[in-house]
Amino acid sequence: MIIQQPNLSFRMIYDLFDAPVTDIDCGKECAKHHPADIPFCCDICHAVPVAYRSEWQYLQTHSSLWHEWRGDECPQDETDPHELRAQTPDHLCLLACQGVSACQRNYRAVSCRQFPFVPYLTADFRFIGMTYDWSFSSSCWVISHLDRVLPAYRDGFFTAFDHLFETWLEDMESYIDLSEEIREHYQQLHQRIPLLHRDGRDYWISPKSGRLTRCSASQFPRFSPYQDE
Repeated sequence: MIIQQPNLSFRMIYDLFDAPVTDIDCGKECAKHHPADIPFCCDICHAVPVAYRSEWQYLQTHSSLWHEWRGDECPQDETDPHELRAQTPDHLCLLACQGVSACQRNYRAVSCRQFPFVPYLTADFRFIGMTYDWSFSSSCWVISHLDRVLPAYRDGFFTAFDHLFETWLEDMESYIDLSEEIREHYQQLHQRIPLLHRDGRDYWISPKSGRLTRCSASQFPRFSPYQDE
């Protein structure tokens, strides 16, 4: 069942959430480690972008950048298209773009703008900060350099998702579920969750108790191949 989506202004959301992640082009940093010399986040073989269905309606009438993901964009990809579509929440659809060289930055999807971050909501449903998708730890340069994330980017992230959550409860519920998965993942590893808080500070958060411990983002772990950079 496809969830009825509210009337959202994605141009407004894009304008709110348009600041760069860091003060350098982080894509050039991770591209150094990519066989094709492109950012991992722009490689359909590593990450298939998603869009809200109403966002896709907006994009296809304003830009030639995107098309619906077919599953054959990456010749070496062994992903089963039917399986990936089945795993995709009903309010989202899978997209593919023309590639980094043809990027129209004004029409990047929300999923591109937020990468590699996801909203973090507590067990009592408070949207307190952002953390990263750990599955990209070995490819995304930003994950190993969280101290480089700009305040303007953080502000845009929180403003955009505040608007989405206030307008669309179902989307907030999807991140409530994801945050629970994040807690379960880190609890199994016996590790704390790195959190960029919406108060502008950085914390470790206990996946079991929710306790916050103040720290510096420079203390968060770095991952190979970026450990010594």
